[in-house]
Amino acid sequence: MANKKILFLLPDGGGLRNFVYSDFYKKLEKKEVEVSYWNGSFFPINKKLSYKEIKIEKATTHSLTSVFSRARKRIELNLFTDKFKDDVYQMYKFPLTYNNLGNTIKSVMVNTLELLCSNKKGLNFIKNKIVKLEKSTQRYTDCKSQLEAYKPNLVLCSNQRNTQALAPLLAAKDLGIKTACFIQSWDNVPKAMLVLETDYYFVWSDLMKKELLKYYSFISDNEVIVTGTPQFEPHYDNSLIESRIDFCKRYGLDINKKYICYSGDDETTSPLDQYYLEDLTNAVRSLNNKGNNIGIIFRRCPVDFSNRFDDIINKNKDIIVPLDPIWKEYGNAMKARYPENEDYKLLSNICHHSEMVTNVCSSTVFDFVIHKKPCVYYNYEQPQLKKGIRDIGQNYDYVHFRSMPSKEAVIFCDSKESLEKIVENTLLNKVSNVKRGTEWYHIIVGNEPTKSTENFVNSLSQII
Repeated sequence: MANKKILFLLPDGGGLRNFVYSDFYKKLEKKEVEVSYWNGSFFPINKKLSYKEIKIEKATTHSLTSVFSRARKRIELNLFTDKFKDDVYQMYKFPLTYNNLGNTIKSVMVNTLELLCSNKKGLNFIKNKIVKLEKSTQRYTDCKSQLEAYKPNLVLCSNQRNTQALAPLLAAKDLGIKTACFIQSWDNVPKAMLVLETDYYFVWSDLMKKELLKYYSFISDNEVIVTGTPQFEPHYDNSLIESRIDFCKRYGLDINKKYICYSGDDETTSPLDQYYLEDLTNAVRSLNNKGNNIGIIFRRCPVDFSNRFDDIINKNKDIIVPLDPIWKEYGNAMKARYPENEDYKLLSNICHHSEMVTNVCSSTVFDFVIHKKPCVYYNYEQPQLKKGIRDIGQNYDYVHFRSMPSKEAVIFCDSKESLEKIVENTLLNKVSNVKRGTEWYHIIVGNEPTKSTENFVNSLSQII
């Protein structure tokens, strides 16, 4: 019987890759720590993997929590703008919606709260209001009962950004149980996405720790623990890599072709993403007409369910082969998509068997530099850009891109006309970002990317 217990809160499917499919559970068991997943998602952890699981039932957040949370984010961004004298933080505000009466009322409320509360006192009012709202919910009551029954030493949340985690963590705090969360993504801290306040914060790198302390004065140095992130560890597992023959046979690829991966973006980041795929296809066709044998592997963004790429793919089947992420729907009436464990292997093999990757500002640059493969970022606007469509150029102004050791950390393509030559030179290894991109990778991820799960487990066992 384990001496200590950790209840691992999964408010959504975002932590599956890092903390369920990894060795996290087994490594903690070896430390004689009992782990149960406190599962707020539809993904059936116990059924699929036989791990201990406590389900959070359907009771949801307070109806006004989303309003106050959106206002909190916008107020924090206003305070960041004033404190650091930098307008970049205003670019992190998502447009409010007015497409029906309900959304219009909520948007007006958010605007009003932002107008009245954009100071430290107002921010504290908003945060206290969110706490009161969530403590009044059935979700809070149910979670408190589950905690009283299980009696964990620590509740650890897979991310810091989901309001669904508020009630469970507030219940834990009220019962005197230690709490912790993991900063999920490389760009989350400057975006004012710290929804949760916990006793400990696990971060990717020294840079992320510095950012967290910079933006949130209520967090102290000893509360922030640098572990790395488990998401890149599978790239170092050579047993996942298939032979070229097997990989090509499995996915209908031509063993003699050189493949470029086009890594798709979500519609918010790159609303005209399909036209960059079209540009790459035109460049590849031109190079093939000159005697080359090049193909494109298209890996769509896992959360992009649009049909915007279909026309281009259908017209260019001789060049483009779609290899969709291996995600599956779970749930009954309300379904959600979650990554399958096999997607780790697919992504690693795409990186290994492609010559390079192209995309708009995606973190897949790091997946590929691990495999010593270069990355091209599109850095020009499409002619289809018009009022009401978000341009991609602002992406590269975001704070997390300031961490680049130099502009050579990626290969920037600054015009449609230059793409063909950039692709040709990259394939001929006349230009590469791998050296500088690897430096950037270690700035973002830290210097021990293969030990992140181990670092996590050791830190957790010390805390409890």
